[in-house]
Amino acid sequence: MSQATLFYLIGPSGAGKDALLVYAREHLRGSENVLFSHRYITRPSEVGGENHIALTQLEFDQRQQLGLFALSWQSHQYSYGIGLEIDAWMQAGAHVVINGSREYLSQASQRYPHMRVILLEVNSDVIRQRLVERGRETAEEIDARIAHNQQLAPVEHPHLHVLNNDFSLAETGAKLMALLTGAD
Repeated sequence: MSQATLFYLIGPSGAGKDALLVYAREHLRGSENVLFSHRYITRPSEVGGENHIALTQLEFDQRQQLGLFALSWQSHQYSYGIGLEIDAWMQAGAHVVINGSREYLSQASQRYPHMRVILLEVNSDVIRQRLVERGRETAEEIDARIAHNQQLAPVEHPHLHVLNNDFSLAETGAKLMALLTGAD
């Protein structure tokens, strides 16, 4: 991969996206030309989960109006954004990894038609267990997330890579790093 590539990681809540991103970031540690984007989210940072930039809805809307997001979407009653800095990173030749949204894939593909989509697939029982352990959602919210995921259409994209994350973090993490570094 000589040209800068955008990697768009997607999968249901509880699929292990955050854990895999932390794993890859720690194991690559600047040894490859791969940068990991953070997300701007209207969810307090003290709520468990990913390392993100917490914004109020007003702050998010202001940044949106100023055109400071390369990508943005709504999901699970929150607003999510990826900053324009990813464009500068790719112009500088870096590969960029973002934690995206499956439901926003078609819009993201319009802006970044050559991006590589990495879909995490996970058994529903594994997802339920991970969401319970995460402790961020009620039992009803977990049921709703799993039901929502089962209703989504299959992912189709010309540059789609599917990773099964029912296994150990090290096993799936190695596969993810191979994709990110062009060793796939």
